[in-house]
Amino acid sequence: MRLTRRRPLLVAVLFCALAVLAARPADGDHAPGHGSSSVSGEVARLYEEAAKATEQYEAGREEAEKQRARAQELEERLDGERRETATLHEDLGRIARSQYRDGGGLPLTAHMLLANDPDQMMRGQRVVQQAETTLDQALERSRKAEAELARDEAEAAAAWKKLEERNEELATLKQDIEQKLETARWRLQGEADASVAAGACRGAVRLDQPPTGFTTRWVAPVETYELSASYGSGGARWAKRHTGQDFAVPIGTPVRAVGDGRVVKVSCGGAFGIEIVVEHAGGYYTQYAHLAAVAVDQGDRVSPGQWIGQSGTSGNSTGPHLHFEVRVTPEMGSAVDPVQWLSGRGVPL
Repeated sequence: MRLTRRRPLLVAVLFCALAVLAARPADGDHAPGHGSSSVSGEVARLYEEAAKATEQYEAGREEAEKQRARAQELEERLDGERRETATLHEDLGRIARSQYRDGGGLPLTAHMLLANDPDQMMRGQRVVQQAETTLDQALERSRKAEAELARDEAEAAAAWKKLEERNEELATLKQDIEQKLETARWRLQGEADASVAAGACRGAVRLDQPPTGFTTRWVAPVETYELSASYGSGGARWAKRHTGQDFAVPIGTPVRAVGDGRVVKVSCGGAFGIEIVVEHAGGYYTQYAHLAAVAVDQGDRVSPGQWIGQSGTSGNSTGPHLHFEVRVTPEMGSAVDPVQWLSGRGVPL
């Protein structure tokens, strides 16, 4: 009877043990399925949206500056027309006062009766009439030009104001996307830290690759960056000398394969945190370290500019950056200067 009571309990224990074993990630560097892929995709999507929003904002700001400059130019031309008109009015006033002093206010018949030399008087009168006609025509042209300039200036000012309002909307949109991106970045980094702590990567997150259109065989590992710690530099962070080139970039920045090759290593843990090593023709290897996520698996073929991961600050890292290294073997200890190596392949940094 006691044996009958123990068998259901034994079966339950075995089922629990099997469930625990099934839930554990596989041993080794690369255990697919550990963590959520949605955060990586969200960061990549927001990264692209932020880049587009920034591009639109900068283009709108540039156009607004052009419209502002045009409005100012038209305003200056309008001021010049106003000054010319004022000068014409003064000239007309001087002629009128001169005519009044010289009897110009009398009828032409009276001038003829009083004049000692009617021919001379008629010639003078014709000169005055021609001057008045010329001034009238000049004033009319000035009035038309002033009205046209005023209209153009108003249109330019209205266009500039509309662009400014649009830019404010774009700035708000840009700020909103960047705030969402920053939040998602640190969620992604949290997943990376958990993977490094567990010593098991969470598998490749296949990112939507943007159209690259590269015509060169080699590219920089990130699109926009600031160079920080350089190859061979010293410091307390390294046992000897820095073995690569650091690119200061935000968490989640797409990391690109610098050339054709094959992924020979994807690992988590250790000083480099999450890292990828790619083998290239000619016996060279490139390493991409301190990542927040990977987008390739060991054995994958990669092409120039292909997104293979996302930058982070995993492992022995003091802040978000990409550690890029060039080696003559897959393992550390055989590094060469990556800046000179890329420069020799037509990629100045």
